[in-house]
Amino acid sequence: MSSLSSRVAPERVLITGGAAGIGAAIAARCLADGYQPIVIDRVLPASGEGIVADLSDPDQTAEALLQALDSGPITRLVNNVGIVVPAAAGEQSLESFDLAVSLNLRCALQCMQAVLPGMQEAGFGRIVNMSSRAALGKELRTAYSATKAGLIGMARVWALELGQHGITANAIGPGPIRTELFDRANPPDAPRTRAIIDAVPVKRVGTPDDVAHAASYLLDARSGFVTGQILYVCGGMTVGVAGV
Repeated sequence: MSSLSSRVAPERVLITGGAAGIGAAIAARCLADGYQPIVIDRVLPASGEGIVADLSDPDQTAEALLQALDSGPITRLVNNVGIVVPAAAGEQSLESFDLAVSLNLRCALQCMQAVLPGMQEAGFGRIVNMSSRAALGKELRTAYSATKAGLIGMARVWALELGQHGITANAIGPGPIRTELFDRANPPDAPRTRAIIDAVPVKRVGTPDDVAHAASYLLDARSGFVTGQILYVCGGMTVGVAGV
């Protein structure tokens, strides 16, 4: 048998919202780690390969998941897609709140349920929910904080229920990360940006690669004794805020 014919196909990783920012960095890291990233987003990633769908719509999400699973089971999942709908507590619209719940929470549950049978059959699975430091509380983030905290709660429940099948479920809580969206909202020389950096113990804003590195660890087959945890990638900003 030739080395070509005996070559094993790379394991696949489903990444929601993987066309840009943190999701794109995770997709690139997965590729470097030897996996095949499967991206679902509203637009195609720079590679031109992916599945286009509005993940805030349950029906489009279901169709995209069927397409992703058409080539076989997926044993790694990164629930990364999300939306921020900033508003003061008394002004948070129910419409925006429902949108955040659908995209940030419902989509994660729907994706997990779609890939779960394949994970159970394989006796192996890795699930990573992209939460946020805002889950600890942040002004103007009622919907965002609630849904990001919900992702932590779901990961903990899944860890308890699915561990017997060799499946781990964890969450990552990024702090300020330098994405295109962050830079547009926080110009490099602006006093507000300087204040953000000064509040970070390591004195810099994070990068998407910082988060991708954390995701790489939690997706690794060797991380099987780590489950139900939240890993804050925040430069130390949660020290003194998050519980021990």
